[in-house]
Amino acid sequence: MTSLAAGAGETTASAAPARSGFRRRLAKVPIDVWFEPLVILVVGVGFVIWYQNTDFTATESASMAWPALRSTILDHIRLTLVATVVVVCIAIPLGIALTRPSLRWLNPIAVNIANIGQAAPAIGLLVLFTFWLGTGFNTAVLGLVVYAVLPILQNTIVGLRQVDQRTVEAARGIGFSGFRTLLQVELPLAVPVILNGVRTALVILVGTATLSTFIGATSLGTLITTGITLFLPKLLVAGAILVALLAMTIDWLGRLVELAATPRGVA
Repeated sequence: MTSLAAGAGETTASAAPARSGFRRRLAKVPIDVWFEPLVILVVGVGFVIWYQNTDFTATESASMAWPALRSTILDHIRLTLVATVVVVCIAIPLGIALTRPSLRWLNPIAVNIANIGQAAPAIGLLVLFTFWLGTGFNTAVLGLVVYAVLPILQNTIVGLRQVDQRTVEAARGIGFSGFRTLLQVELPLAVPVILNGVRTALVILVGTATLSTFIGATSLGTLITTGITLFLPKLLVAGAILVALLAMTIDWLGRLVELAATPRGVA
């Protein structure tokens, strides 16, 4: 009996540190990492229940039938992702170049030019590009790129500037070239700030992409504009909820990538 009691005591004692260790690890997880997917799940389940239990008119069914709705969602995602890839390929290399000593004097000029896209109304940009390039997918992508380039460009510049120069000098002192220092020291330390800019741009693009419906590019904005034009509240609500769900999902996935890519010890 004594040995059994001792064994039970050892098991309880070993389980207690395990539980406390799990609680410590859970406490270190940022609240948005687990709270945001809960919100997405609740809203998503609510939308599915509403969708399956709602009777749509013939006009509403033309847009809300699952094959048409799936096509609209995929078109919106494709538009957003293509614009994101283009803007990342432009903004991050440009931001890196503008932090180099020889080109640093161009920094205010480039940021002010990129700021024009944010200052101008998104619909105005799309209309201007439509006069130049016509309607369609490519015009919508170009307008979205101009509108979303500033957050990534600015965060790339800020992230690289925040890297401790003593760390850069130490890397150069042990024989690293400028390019190797950039790849192995500066960029890894700037990753959290840069990826935060990418997340911001993604959320902006998801919302702004709804305006592409005005220039002939299919997106979830088609549901919203149709709902407003024909006074069909169900289409309007469905489009708004789907855009919100897509924005929150992309923001959460971006947050996970940001945490995974951030080197240990870097806040």
